[in-house]
Formats: sequence, structure tokens, C-alpha cells
Amino acid sequence: MKIPLIYNVRSVRQRPVSTALTALGIGLVVAVFIGMLALANGFATALTRTGSEQNVLVLRKGADSEMASNLDRDAVSALTSSPHVARGAEGRALASPEVYVVIPLGRMGDTTQLANVVVRGVSEQAWQVRANVAVYEGTRPSTGKNEVCVGKRLVGRFPGTGLGETMRFAGRPWTVTCHFAAAGSAFESEIWGENEQIMPAMRREGFQSLAFRLADPASFEEAKRLLEADKRVTVDVYRESAFYAKQSELLGNILRILAIMITGIMAVGAIFGAVNTMYAAVASRAPEIAVLLTLGFRPRSILASFLAESAVIAAAGGVIGCLLALPMNGVVTSTTNWANFSETAFSFRVTPGLLLAGLVFAVVMGTLGGFFPARRASKVPVVQAIR
Repeated sequence: MKIPLIYNVRSVRQRPVSTALTALGIGLVVAVFIGMLALANGFATALTRTGSEQNVLVLRKGADSEMASNLDRDAVSALTSSPHVARGAEGRALASPEVYVVIPLGRMGDTTQLANVVVRGVSEQAWQVRANVAVYEGTRPSTGKNEVCVGKRLVGRFPGTGLGETMRFAGRPWTVTCHFAAAGSAFESEIWGENEQIMPAMRREGFQSLAFRLADPASFEEAKRLLEADKRVTVDVYRESAFYAKQSELLGNILRILAIMITGIMAVGAIFGAVNTMYAAVASRAPEIAVLLTLGFRPRSILASFLAESAVIAAAGGVIGCLLALPMNGVVTSTTNWANFSETAFSFRVTPGLLLAGLVFAVVMGTLGGFFPARRASKVPVVQAIR
């Protein structure tokens, strides 16, 4: 026979304070667990959204980031003449040779606190190649002028980023003519300007990368083979989405490891809390356990009943933790992208999968915390329990 669940519910209601404190402790652990994973998830999502399956990113051979790459004009000309490059109006290649530089900028309110920000020099075609980038305020920088467009995540966080305001870097004033969004990607943490203006200002003699739209997205492998075999250039060819996803791996893995370590330490405390609560329950209900055994309930039913009770308390804590973590969703923060040492702003991303993982984590903690008290309850001799 199985003990009705209503028995455990009634028992939990008889100990509201200790039960609530145990559930709250588990809830706090779950909230931290979800928050840390939401941080890693948000960072990975921001970089994954940066690239497109339809685009190709070309870097100098051996370069593991745009900052470490260099492409001269001859190489760019040879690459853009490939038949795998899509063509736009008037047969122009949908390709953007780009300058990539990281500069220090003082934060709003305290210019002594510096952050590394990406300045990207782009061609006119960049706005077509990067389909996820759209100007939502102002007009694009004009050709031949010191004008820039600022990503959504930088606006208001650094001085001079407002529309019509002036920023100073590379020894020049730059007028902000527009703000752009990029579907929450890492591009929103960048400053864009015309590559022919950024290049001399940053004392660059060439470009760092080339991004182009594939004429046929399914032909990536063929395009990669042909371009990397071209004797005129020495390059590595990446599908843009895969390249930026790989850039997130290092920091993403570190954040996940930290999440496991921090919540693991906190979980030990929560499990001991569950152990104490369940041991107290076993001690106070010894006569009831004896009666259940006398009525014919098997020891394994007693064990399952107490485990279920502990799991229910933990599940309630898991729900509390999920509710505490939900307000984090969409909260904007920033961190250093270790792939290029620039600051990337992104949002915490709490997904249904993370909430489910938090609930499962809570139940596991409760089950572990309740096992030994439940086992003790099932092993109590009837005569001793009655006394």
C-alpha cells in the first residue's frame, strides 16, 4: 500500500516556519543558479545573433579574431571578385571590407573609468550585408565625413553618444548621426563609421576582415575551399554565424563553471537545511510512523512518503527561485569579451529551459536532503517508535 499524499501535505502544514525557511533556502540557491546561467545564456545569444548563416567572414590565415587579422586592398579585391559573392544593385558585390579597432572610452558620469569599445569601419554595403542591423534614429554617416553611428547598447552609457553630439577618439571629433539596433547582437555594443575615414584615423594600412553575402547560402563549403586555395590570398574563411558563436565559447564556459561551483557550494547548505527539517519531522512523528507500520504500510512506503514530502518542499522552493529569477530577464549588463578584450553589453536571458532546469535542481536537492531522514523513518522499529 502507498501512503496518501494528503498525509504529507497535512504534515507540512503543521510545520510552517521550518518548511518555509527550507523552501526559501532552496529558492535562493535556484535563483542564483538560474541567474548565472541566464548571464551565460545572454552573452552567448548576443554573439550568436551577431552572425548570419548567409554571410561569410574572411580573416588573415591563422588569425583567431578580427583584431588579430589584416587584409590588404589587393586581397580584398581578389576575394570580392569570387562568383560566390552575392551581387546587389548595378552588379556591385554585397561585401564589406572592415576596419576593427578597440578604443578606451570613459563611462558616463565618471570618465576615469575606462571601457574598451569596438570601433568598426564599414563600407556602404555593410548595411545590406548585415541584415540584422537597422538604423532606428537619424541618418547613416555620410561619405568622406567624420561621422559615426552608435549601437543601441552604448547610447547613454558613454558621453557624446546622443544624436547630434560629438565623440572624440583617435585625435578627431566624430559627429553621431544615427543610432542602430542589431536584434540584440554584439554589434549593438559597437561604433560604426566609414572605413575610409576610420582607417587613416586609426593609422591602419589595411582592413581587418571582409564580410560578404553568399550568392547561394548552401555553397559555403565550396566557397571556403576555393577561397582558401587561392594563391593570391592567404586567408581563413568562416561562416559568420559559426565564427561569432565560437567567440562566445570561452567566456560562456567560464560562466557556466562558475554557476556550477557557486550554486554547488550554496546547494550544500540548502541540502543540510532539508536534512534538518526532515529529521525534525521524523522525530516528531515517530508515533505516527509506528501506527502506519502497524496498519500494514511497508517500510518502503514510509521511505517513499518522506522522500515525496521532501521533494514537495523543494519543488515549492524551486518555484520561489524561478519567481525570484524572472525579473532578471531582459536586464542589461556588460562584460569583457575575452576573444577581443572589448566590452559587450547584453541582456540576461531567462528561458523556459532554464526555469525547468532550476525546478529539477531544486527537486534533486530536496531528494538528497530527505533521503537519509526518510531511510531512518523506514527503519524505526515499531516498539521503539511507540515509546
